[in-house]
Amino acid sequence: MTITIKNDVIFEEAIKKSRFICHLKRVTSEDEAREFITAIKKQHHKANHNVSAFTIGKHQEIQRSSDDGEPSGTAGVPMLEILKKRELTNLVAVVTRYFGGIKLGAGGLIRAYAGSVNHAIDAVGLVKIVEQTQLNLHLDYGLFDNVSRYLASAGLAIADSVFTDRVVISIFADTADVEQLKQNLTEQFHGKLDLTVGDKKLVEVAI
Repeated sequence: MTITIKNDVIFEEAIKKSRFICHLKRVTSEDEAREFITAIKKQHHKANHNVSAFTIGKHQEIQRSSDDGEPSGTAGVPMLEILKKRELTNLVAVVTRYFGGIKLGAGGLIRAYAGSVNHAIDAVGLVKIVEQTQLNLHLDYGLFDNVSRYLASAGLAIADSVFTDRVVISIFADTADVEQLKQNLTEQFHGKLDLTVGDKKLVEVAI
């Protein structure tokens, strides 16, 4: 399971006359993240700073940040820490700053850049991306109603039903839960179901 933002977003706020514009984008590779950072720098080439941070990989294996001219450790790292703290991955953040004439100091910069990312994340919302596996239940017609009720009570939606000499019900369950589910179904219906595993897919679930 990975956690990321629901969709790309731009969030802007003013802090002591400076404009802070946070761009968040979902990415799947370091190259994609760097391309986005370059694009934002071109778009906001008149800005004083385009600070960036990103995490890539299921367990945030790739982590990068850049202060882009702000005092070392006051911008990119605090942004990266927000992504790490909130366990977000496959995500790049770029905060563009247009200086308003009032210096914020080191502590103020840290709060501004970290806060900008935090506020953008809160504004757009999060999703968890879960791998699910298709499970096909082969059963006699007489079991159809009972199996359907059992699946409904377990919160498992029927994806497809095929009626031939027997019934084949297809459902999708979180891959991590499939083995336990197979065991539960076998026990519940006394081994009268034939179970086969099908395709896998990634599903986004709002948090």
